[in-house]
This record gives sequence, structure tokens and C-alpha cells, in this order.
Amino acid sequence: MIELVIADDQSLIRMALRNLYKDEDDIHVAAEAEDGREAWEVIRRIRPDVALLDIRMPGLDGLEVLRRIGKDPSLAGTRVVMITTFEIDEYIFEALAGGAAGFIMKDAPPEDLLRAVRLAAAGDSLLSPDVTRKVIDAYAERGTGGARPHPNLGDLTEREQEILRWVATGLPNDEIGERLFISPATVRTHVGKLLAKLGARDRAGLVAIAYRSGLDIPET
Repeated sequence: MIELVIADDQSLIRMALRNLYKDEDDIHVAAEAEDGREAWEVIRRIRPDVALLDIRMPGLDGLEVLRRIGKDPSLAGTRVVMITTFEIDEYIFEALAGGAAGFIMKDAPPEDLLRAVRLAAAGDSLLSPDVTRKVIDAYAERGTGGARPHPNLGDLTEREQEILRWVATGLPNDEIGERLFISPATVRTHVGKLLAKLGARDRAGLVAIAYRSGLDIPET
């Protein structure tokens, strides 16, 4: 059973999300929060598998809650999915770098909202291809000083660099495997090696590294 916390300052959004998840056999909505401070207290107490956080909330915003989760060793097992009403947001890249397991739009189809929580709980990630592409474009436009390649990129094999570029598209393992004609388990093995070699906390950290390093991200 996936223990889920929902945090959003809009009561209608919380209700809609709660109603979506409560009928799922494998997801339990353990708690809700209406602002960032309440979200942080609830998450610290419950230690859920997944926290669904609005990126903009009063008190503490979703980014600050994400940072606190990342600094708390007792919450190492809690994965964060950020939800937003904006297709591109000035804070998206910061959230990826901070370890968010992914981004999902509030008006995304129900199946995508369900999938995002399940993928995050399984250690995978989900980024809308539209959001991912806009993040890449926005980063390229604002990137004064050019790319900053990660110092350990040279330690990666050719296949690992290829996997890193595909991870940066936001696609999960099964879809990456389909494109490269390899199994999801093989993709997962390569991702594990990338995390170790590049010192990333999770897949979203790999996405941030790929963007910062100026890698050529495939079109999806």
C-alpha cells in the first residue's frame, strides 16, 4: 500500500485529488495539508511513501518543503511529486535539482496523476513531455555562461550517456527500454550506475545534471 500525503492550498483541488486516489486499492491517502507548514509537519510525522506537493503554497512553498525532506535522513524513503497549474514555472528546474521525483499538471488526465504516484513510489519518475521540453528550452534561453558539464561525465560509458539523455526526457524505464530495444530491468541497472557515478539522489537529479551539462536531449 502506497502511503500518500496531499498538500495544496486550494480545498477543491485537495478534494478532487483525494477522490481520485481514495478508490485505488494500492494507494492510501494518509493525510492532507492546506499549506506548506502543515505539509512539513504531517510529512515528518507520517513519513509517507509519496508526498504530492503544490509548488506554490502559503507559509512554506512546495520547494522549501522539498528541501527540508531532502535534508532529513528519516525521510529518505519519501518521494516528492510536484503539482502545478503552470506548464512552465520558474521554479521547475530548482525543484528537479532539489530531488523532486517529477512534475504533473493539476489538469492532467486522471491516469497520469495515478501513474505519477505509482512511479514515484517505485523509485521511478514522471515528467510530462511537454513540461520537460519547456524546461529544456527555458534553461537554454536563460543559461548565461553556457553549459556546465558534470565533472564525472567522462566516467560514463557510451551506453550510460545514452541512457542519461533519455532519462532527461522524463520517460519512465519501460518507455526508454522500448525506444532502445532493451528491457526495463536493463534500463534500471544503468540508471543505478548513473546515480552512483554522478552522485545524484534520484532520477530527477539526473535530469538536472543532463540539463546543466548541455547534453543533447532526444525528442519524444
